[in-house]
This record gives sequence, structure tokens and C-alpha cells, in this order.
Amino acid sequence: MFASHFKGMSAATVGIRFKVTPAAKRQPAAERERILANPGFGKVFSEHMAVASWDRSRGWHDAEVLQYAPIPLDPGTSVLHYAQAVFEGLKAYRQQDGRIAVFRPEANAARFRRSARRLALPELPDQAFVDAIDVLVGLDADWVPSGPEHSLYLRPFMFASEVNLTVHPSDAVTFVLIASPSASYFPTGVKPVTVWLSEDFSRAAPGGTGAAKTGGNYAGSLLAQAQAAEQGCDQVVWLDAIEHRWVEEMGGMNLFFVFGSGATARLVTPELTGTLLPGITRDALLTLGKDLGYEVEEGRISVEQWRAESADGSLGAVFACGTAAVITPVGAAKSARGSWAVGDGKPGAITMRLRQALVDIQRGAAPDVHGWMHAIPLAD
Repeated sequence: MFASHFKGMSAATVGIRFKVTPAAKRQPAAERERILANPGFGKVFSEHMAVASWDRSRGWHDAEVLQYAPIPLDPGTSVLHYAQAVFEGLKAYRQQDGRIAVFRPEANAARFRRSARRLALPELPDQAFVDAIDVLVGLDADWVPSGPEHSLYLRPFMFASEVNLTVHPSDAVTFVLIASPSASYFPTGVKPVTVWLSEDFSRAAPGGTGAAKTGGNYAGSLLAQAQAAEQGCDQVVWLDAIEHRWVEEMGGMNLFFVFGSGATARLVTPELTGTLLPGITRDALLTLGKDLGYEVEEGRISVEQWRAESADGSLGAVFACGTAAVITPVGAAKSARGSWAVGDGKPGAITMRLRQALVDIQRGAAPDVHGWMHAIPLAD
């Protein structure tokens, strides 16, 4: 019964081609440049969006890149009631030679499919995911900023669009891709954050949706984030749901712990147990750490170990990583049982070396030996 319900939802079943309908009106160049000088994050959007529809009888159809516009929703649309939706986040970067490239879109496409599968949504073929990016960014290439650490943030998402209040996997689904120019996450330089270790709330439990990028995970985190702010902290750190002992994530970012220093340093990130999001940046840093000669490891870090080895100097640095900020240093931690500094409270040398190595690849300032950057085909 379960298998038959999802018959036809495989990513390999249908080829998708996006029809292009250019926007009738474009932003004047002077106004666009004014916006790109200080775009913030997620506040303004480029002129086009990609959309595609899916239903159980036809599969994927009506794929189009067209003018950015509101999406009308019936009050009975399923996603508004049962939150059957997934999304992704990735960036297009202006290269030093003026070209545009996107960081690891194939990896995001694969995670998008995994998230869709967990939320009982149809899997969008990887090639369609990448094609939508190619067409949209190609049309809106002028919206890719050239400022230091600026980028065009890409937000693909998929939601249950059937009008039906019955609790079931939606028989109609809509895919959308939008783009938003974004400024540097740290406009005044990379700043360490103070984190609050949440023991009252859990982000995800075994068997849940922690490994999927779905909005409900973020909605459930907001109260804990507010609690962190009340404690004078910038971010919340999630612990495992069973013992509230093992470190998992910081907000929506993966964590790394740097033990030792110099060439003998060891990088440890919490292992993927099914409750953590498998970050694309996390995966890249595991590879870059090896490239730079460090020992890297996926394992378990307890709160007790974090605190004790910060105190005795064994733990030199902690940082979080993700698409938005690349790397965010952690300078101090607090919990209901006390607080402690991490290292000297400043960004560690290894933290910043890893960050620069990744940013250089994304910007085209260093060789892309792993083939992570996907070039956007631009019209002549």
C-alpha cells in the first residue's frame, strides 16, 4: 500500500523543460545598483522566478521561468494547515573574471529530493533543479552582486498546493525558485557569537524530520531562539532529544570543534544520526580540512567535554557553518548550569583559514579542484 501510493514520484520518471517568459518590465540599472550596494538578506528579489506543477496523474508539468509575482493560495490549501513543504538555500557568486557560478547545486538537488521523500512530496529531478537555476540566474545575472562577500541567494521550495483539508500526502504540489541578492553576513568583520545550550526544547528526535530541510523544524526552533536572546546569547545550540547531553546543531547550522592547534589540529563535527541536517558546507569543510592537512572526524561531543576541554585548553575553537555565513566562530557558551569561554573568545586561526579557503573557491580566487562550482551559462 505504501509503495503503491508513491508510484510515479521518482526523480527519474519525467524530463522537465522550463519555458521562458521574460519579465515585461525590468528594474532600471541605476536603481538596481543602488539596491545591490546594500541588499541586506532576503529583503529584495530579482525579477524572475521559476515554477513547476506536479499532480499524481500527470507528474511534473507546466515548468516556466516568468516574472516574479505573488502566489495566490486558496484558504483551504493543504500546506497552510499541515505544513507539507521543503526548501533549500544556496548561492550564486560573481567570480573574479566576471563569470557567475553556483556552489554545489547538485548536492542541494540531492538533499532537496531526500527532504521531499521524508515529507511525502514528489522528488524533483536533479537536472530540473539545476536547469531552473541556470535559466533564472542567467536571466537575472545583473542581480548577482560583485561586492566583497556579496552573493545572489537562491531559495528553491516545494509545497502541497492541493485544496483539501483531509490529512494525506497532497495530490498537487508546486515547486518555486526565487533569488535574492544578499550582503555580507558580517558587514563589520567576522564576529564570534555567544550561544545558549537549550535543555528545555529539542529540535528533532530519532525518526523525526531533523535530517530534512522543512519549515516546521525552523518554526519549532523560534521559542528556543527567543529564550537564547533572553539569556543574552546570539544563537541557540541544540542537544540530543533523549539525554540533552550530546551537541547537535547551532540554530540552523552545523558545528565544528577544533582540538589542538597548528598542523596537528583535529576537527570534529557531530555525526549524522538522522536528527541533524546534512549540511553542504559541512561536507565541503570536511574535505577542505583534509586538504589543509588536518585530521577530520565525525563523532559525538558532549556538553561536559565541551566545557572541560575549553577550560583546560584542549579545545581551541568552535565554529558553526552554513550557506549564509559560511563560518561563524563561537566565542562563548552558556547553559542553565554555567557559562564558559571558547579559546580566547576570538576567531581561531584554523577557523579563519578554513573560511578563507572556502570563500576563495566560491569566488574563483583559488582552484576548484573538487569541481564544486557550477558555471551559469550566460547569453552573449
